[in-house]
Amino acid sequence: MNTTKHIRMVSMLVLTFFAGALLAQQPAIQYMRAYDQRGINVFEINKHKDTVQYDGFKLRIGAGFTQGFQKFTHSNSARVVLADGATTWIEDDNGNFINRVTGAAAPGNFTPDPNVYGAWVYTPDPTGAPNTQRVLTNSNQLYEMSAGFPLAQANLYFDVQLADGVRLHLANYMASHHHNEFWVKGGYLQVDKVSFLNSAFMDKLWTNLSLRVGHMEINYGDAHYRRSDGGHTLWNPFIENNIMDAFTTEIGWELYWYKKDLMLMMGYTDGEIQGNVTKPNDRDPNFYWKAAYDKSINDDLRVRLSGTFLTTKSSIRNTLYGGDRTGSNYQFVMDNNAATVTTAFTSGRFNPGITDNITSWVINPFIKFKGLEVFGTYEVVSGNSPVENGELQYSDPTNNDGTLKPVFDKLDKRQATQTAVDLLYRFGKKEQFFIGVKYNAVDAEIALGQATNTASYIYQGDRFDVTIKRTAFAGGWFITKNVLLKGEYVNQKYTGFPEFFDNRSTSAAGFKDTSMFANGEFKGFVIQGVVTF
Repeated sequence: MNTTKHIRMVSMLVLTFFAGALLAQQPAIQYMRAYDQRGINVFEINKHKDTVQYDGFKLRIGAGFTQGFQKFTHSNSARVVLADGATTWIEDDNGNFINRVTGAAAPGNFTPDPNVYGAWVYTPDPTGAPNTQRVLTNSNQLYEMSAGFPLAQANLYFDVQLADGVRLHLANYMASHHHNEFWVKGGYLQVDKVSFLNSAFMDKLWTNLSLRVGHMEINYGDAHYRRSDGGHTLWNPFIENNIMDAFTTEIGWELYWYKKDLMLMMGYTDGEIQGNVTKPNDRDPNFYWKAAYDKSINDDLRVRLSGTFLTTKSSIRNTLYGGDRTGSNYQFVMDNNAATVTTAFTSGRFNPGITDNITSWVINPFIKFKGLEVFGTYEVVSGNSPVENGELQYSDPTNNDGTLKPVFDKLDKRQATQTAVDLLYRFGKKEQFFIGVKYNAVDAEIALGQATNTASYIYQGDRFDVTIKRTAFAGGWFITKNVLLKGEYVNQKYTGFPEFFDNRSTSAAGFKDTSMFANGEFKGFVIQGVVTF
């Protein structure tokens, strides 16, 4: 972050802090989830249970700030890769170094440099003069971590009551791990009443309906109601989101129907994180449906069960599992030593690389009995990337009409499955304390070594079955409804990622490669201070 951006970010944080102090008596907005502790375990806002009365135009300014402290260790068995001018050496199965492309043994000796982290000393000719030595850097050396403070994240919110039953929401990222600069997350217009139409018929029709329109976070599953989002981490009892983090913003609409404890929703979006009007043959809309039953049986027991189904036939790049523009709350775990905050913003997460022809569904059960609560996720996604669907073909230079060779067939869909269980106990007069444990596992088929250059080379990739498992223990204290102190100890392991394989992303012959996640593991703790209003 340069000095100008740093000054701008600090200025915005200071201004927003004073704005929060001046707006201590925030106006109540209809059909809105509170950003503070009152918003915990709130999912869709049931319009029949909202008690805020309309009394004119209102503007509410809110924000979320998170500062963490972390201490991690990480390890893997990825092979050493050393770039040496036009040649790259890689460690083979016997611990020797070979030419990454030709497989020829390297002349000379390689020894770790005791003075430089991740460096190796290469002596091409051990019998020659010492000046033949070269210092090479291992591109697979894991980041050299110490205990410290990751970059703070901050959000800014505007909520506007425009009319009775009509409100506007706008969310902004003031500082994040992905985008250090001010960034608009998205927003929507929500219509819960249609009295502005002056139609008794429409008023009656709209009794159980609610409409949301905008470039917005889509309502896929229930885990996004508990996830950390940039500077707003107060609703998440743990530090990080699910390993396979289902979250994206798209342009479209969602129509809700409420009847007592039942909610039905249908959504339609453009299927991508940005608006676009090009390549119509490669784009199709995104449809999704959700049903939820949420019942408070008595003062002590609440039961909720929801299911969501999503499908899109074609996208240039769907981001259901890669749409976050803020970043992970584990910084630099399982990243190499060249990582930066912006390039490694997804540390600890996993994107299955399924971006086209997607079918995804998720079931989320939630039970709360007094202070004890259980929240679960069972999620399955299948699909491919465009190159796996055979949508990319070589241009045929022998045909004057520019037609394409049908070289690549459509491959079977890959699949990823995620299971997660949060077990939490909240206690204290206002449930201001909590302790919990979370288990999260992902089993997926990934494709490595894909090539998409239609002018020179295309390859659909090689597939591997991988597994990632995480166990986390957490605890927290709501000092006030707006201020939270929480901590977590986490252990995450990777299996199935190839340690040594042929990467064919540049040519049919390919080159020897290794996965950064081969037998990977990280563990440690994070403490976060959170302020939200």
